[in-house]
Amino acid sequence: MQKTRILHGAAAMLIERVIFMAEQQRIIINGKKRLEGEIAVQGAKNSALPLFAAAALCGGEAVLHNCPGLSDCDSACRILECIGCKCKREKNTVTVDSSVISSVEVPTRLMREMRSSIIFLGAILTRSKSCRLSFPGGCELGPRPIDFHLAAFREMGAEIEERHGYLDCSVSRKLHGAKIALSFSSVGATENIILAASLADGVTEIHNAAREPEIADLADFINKCGGKVSGAGESTVVIEGVERLYPCEHKIIPDRIAAATYLCCGAISGGELILTNVNHNDLRPVTAVLEQMGCRIYSYGQGNMFINAKKPLVSPGTVRTNVHPGFPTDAQPPLMALSAVAAGTSVFVENIFENRF
Repeated sequence: MQKTRILHGAAAMLIERVIFMAEQQRIIINGKKRLEGEIAVQGAKNSALPLFAAAALCGGEAVLHNCPGLSDCDSACRILECIGCKCKREKNTVTVDSSVISSVEVPTRLMREMRSSIIFLGAILTRSKSCRLSFPGGCELGPRPIDFHLAAFREMGAEIEERHGYLDCSVSRKLHGAKIALSFSSVGATENIILAASLADGVTEIHNAAREPEIADLADFINKCGGKVSGAGESTVVIEGVERLYPCEHKIIPDRIAAATYLCCGAISGGELILTNVNHNDLRPVTAVLEQMGCRIYSYGQGNMFINAKKPLVSPGTVRTNVHPGFPTDAQPPLMALSAVAAGTSVFVENIFENRF
């Protein structure tokens, strides 16, 4: 069934057709068309998933607006329902009622639906004092070690045992604050520690924390709920644990990866696109490369962006993916496709996932 999207113009018609056919397990792309028109960027999946986990901490009805209609979000709702929460979606708004947590175990079948399912560990553990789940599943882009997560929770007082593919986690009273230095600025580990520390005793410091915009969005939500998180978006994050969190309403930030993909679609066809619901600052690592290739990009108003790309475009030279504020790894595939029709030689260096290409 086709999902509702705000789409206008030829670009929207093509993208809408691709989405519809993908939902029918088949993709047909009618090429050789100059993409033109206006398209609204969805909410960020990479922000929505940790926010679902954070909603489990609130003990009431949390409302998330601008939630993308993606399978990973559906999987997150199923995990929440499995532990006793109630989830309700109306178009792009999801309500999570976490008044009751009736289970601390997430079945293997749900954990394997997405790699980021480990994000629920911190929330369940800090609220219920125990959690049992299997190792996560999801896409195959190389290993995403959860050792950072487990080591941090152990520093916060958790006991963790691995048994037959399951992680049995418990804490005698409450998690406690700790000074945690990450050897790699892992997004998932930073988010999981923030979730766990929000209801822990004392103060937790995360050094070498990831700086992605989605982490700042998570901190914003927790602070709206009565939490005390500072420094999100910087390399040191400080979380002062509170006794409880309260439900709130929150609008998920725009998806910078989806926006980057649309920009590349416009550029590769030599078209003109208007993107609405974008965050200009979050897209700077991508727009800087596109402008280097010859695209004209303008930001205006509240969250609007215009791209005009007249061929021929030139090579971006060497593009190295990196953690934020570097070039995002998930924007590398569409940029590589664009570079294939640009004049000159392009070199891509992948520093995040070993199996990206």
